[in-house]
Amino acid sequence: MPVLEVRDLEVSFGDVRILRGVSFDLEPGQTLGVVGESGCGKSMTGFAVMGMLQVPGRVSRGSIKLDGRELVGLPEREMQRVRGAQIGLVMQDPFTSLDPMMKIGHQIGEALMLHQKMSKSQAWTKSIEMLEMVGVPAPESSAKKYPHQMSGGQRQRVVIAMAFACKPKVLVADEPTTALDVTLQAQILRLLRQLQDQEGTAVMLISHDIGAIAAVSERMAVFYAGQIVETGTTVEVLRHSAHPYTRALLNALPRPGITRLEAISGYPPDFAKLGPECAFSARCPFRVAACDQMPPLDPVEGAHLAACWRKSEVVTGTALPTTVA
Repeated sequence: MPVLEVRDLEVSFGDVRILRGVSFDLEPGQTLGVVGESGCGKSMTGFAVMGMLQVPGRVSRGSIKLDGRELVGLPEREMQRVRGAQIGLVMQDPFTSLDPMMKIGHQIGEALMLHQKMSKSQAWTKSIEMLEMVGVPAPESSAKKYPHQMSGGQRQRVVIAMAFACKPKVLVADEPTTALDVTLQAQILRLLRQLQDQEGTAVMLISHDIGAIAAVSERMAVFYAGQIVETGTTVEVLRHSAHPYTRALLNALPRPGITRLEAISGYPPDFAKLGPECAFSARCPFRVAACDQMPPLDPVEGAHLAACWRKSEVVTGTALPTTVA
């Protein structure tokens, strides 16, 4: 049974829909990679799951269930008990996630005292254990440091320790390696995977880095203009991409022997002006007259789904560019 079930999720700011019919499941111990260009709705989905949408943002439709419990419409006091204890969060910039005026050990201990009902001394001891578990050097002395006294990689490990301290069922990792160099990125991704395997936590990994998604995710979802346009196992989506946008993202990646990258033409759409047509059609080299209507997210094969009228041709490579409007 999925630990997290999201069905037909819509998030609106006033009359403007930012997320439009997002649905996915997360199994215990599974990683779902969420990928797409900036502004496509990746982080907004994570914030909706966490119940952290800022006013005037709201869930205008749909369902978010954690272990069968509906989170949409849950009072804030109840949602506070869910955040941290059952759903953890790792943000992309660890420095902004930590209180600069509080020692590291106390910051980890806060969640333990709140959600695990530990005493201050118990929480301090557990904080040191968590720092050791995530590979922070000299955990006892590190627990007494302030965030500015640690490196960027160490701060990110601290944030991960905080997220895993209460053994959440789901972890939302929003661009957790963006602020780090390549070597540290690999270390943090390995650490996330190790802790996930150890604790059985389901992870929603949000990233613009397809390489990171490929390295740690069993399944992935490609977002465009607030919708999932392709989803399936990571291997299926990367090897047999069925949506032109997914293909375009892959073609824009640096590869051995490629000296010139292929840019995606045009610009992302204005959410306030989206109509019934496929949101990617204005930028798509394979658009046809049918693209005046948004295609459903239908099977390509098995659980591999894509929202494209020409998905079979895109998969087989027989789709030819067209200028038909």
